[in-house]
Amino acid sequence: MILPIIAYGDPVLRKVATEIDADYPNLEKLISNMKETMYNASGVGIAAPQIGKAIRLFIIDASPFADDEDLSEKDREVLKNFNRVFINAKIIKEEGEEWVFNEGCLSIPDVREDVFRQPEITIEYQDEAFQTHTETLDGLAARVFQHEYDHIDGILFTDKLSTLKKRLIKKKLENISKGKINADYRMRFPNAKKGK
Repeated sequence: MILPIIAYGDPVLRKVATEIDADYPNLEKLISNMKETMYNASGVGIAAPQIGKAIRLFIIDASPFADDEDLSEKDREVLKNFNRVFINAKIIKEEGEEWVFNEGCLSIPDVREDVFRQPEITIEYQDEAFQTHTETLDGLAARVFQHEYDHIDGILFTDKLSTLKKRLIKKKLENISKGKINADYRMRFPNAKKGK
């Protein structure tokens, strides 16, 4: 089932999400719905807060990036198979000199900005069978992970922008929260006027 994506301005996007265990109700169905919602919105990742649930769960399918000719062969190969469920994820270590990449977010449609992040991370997480994994990610795979991980900590990519950039997009963000935007997918707006 395709769920509405929660728009910028909703308090759920600012909550630090809680860990879950294997007894979380209807988890398999939730993961399936999140995947369907993400693909319907042409996203490469979606976190549970974006569908209104403040739990430490997100999904990534970065395979669309595998067609990018500007990326190295190694990066394209990694991204082609980077399709996973992350539960109770932790970043153990972030390393390297920060690099810039233009990011967007399903909760903040039509806003894209350059964001600086470190290129290499070591992570620990559980998959949908609650098996624990530890691995190192770099490049675009690390970036997509960091973006989704921020969601479960109540952080949005716009928080990482300069004061000037934030001022320049302030009106756009206000309009998104009020529902004054045309997204290509279902959304729920926190401050939309009723009866529109």
